[in-house]
Amino acid sequence: MSLPRPAYDRTAVVTGASSGIGEAIARELAARGHGVTLVARRADKLTALAEELAARGVRAEVLPADLSVRADRANLLSRVEALGLTPDILVNNAGLSTLGPVAESDPDAELNMIEVDVASVADLCSRFLPGMTTRRTGAVLNVASTAAFQPLPGQAGYGACKAFVLAYTQSLVGELKGSGVTATALCPGPVNTGFGEAAGFAKDDAEAALPKVMWVTAEVVAKTAVDGMAKGQMVAIPGLANRIGSIFAAVTPRTLLVPALARIHPGLRKESRS
Repeated sequence: MSLPRPAYDRTAVVTGASSGIGEAIARELAARGHGVTLVARRADKLTALAEELAARGVRAEVLPADLSVRADRANLLSRVEALGLTPDILVNNAGLSTLGPVAESDPDAELNMIEVDVASVADLCSRFLPGMTTRRTGAVLNVASTAAFQPLPGQAGYGACKAFVLAYTQSLVGELKGSGVTATALCPGPVNTGFGEAAGFAKDDAEAALPKVMWVTAEVVAKTAVDGMAKGQMVAIPGLANRIGSIFAAVTPRTLLVPALARIHPGLRKESRS
């Protein structure tokens, strides 16, 4: 199993490419010769990355879009094709999290998260996969999280969103067998990208809640992601500690796991939210 061959008229569409894991995956794909189409809300950051990659001789396109908006998602495939490009790799990386107990949550923020983390993944897969299966070549990477293997009190919506992404991708693997198209769920643990701070974590809280051995860089995550796609893996988890932790979380009885997680999650400590 391998990724589609790079070609000038082919592209890897990477959502959430303006920072963090998405930016690192775009760089990793470009380093392996793949043209990339960068998608996120921040056009300025996308343009800077595209210029950097173009200077290395890789075709890089910028398509600003807000993936919480259904019209932006619906138009994305046609915008790619209007550039004369065929998308043979789709990386659904765009994502965000809320923080704190559901009883204190903002409904609009919760639904916005679900639009980006869940609806966007299903929407774009539904739009991009038909062309890939017709051409009998392609690869999809859906970015989940190690949170997908367990409940996550303090980030209940986020954990549930990532559980959807994992289960959805695993189902795609079964559907796509023999089609020439692969699907991989990337499940990173904690990564130093600023994602936690954007969700509302204090940096010290996030680092104290999880052992240092579980933290990995965005570059390690990106290499694991692209290697996973190249091998046709169903699930790719960066870091040995995170792989072990995911197995432990999956098999531990919920009656034991949930109270333990609730005790340590920074999002449930009032001083962390004040």
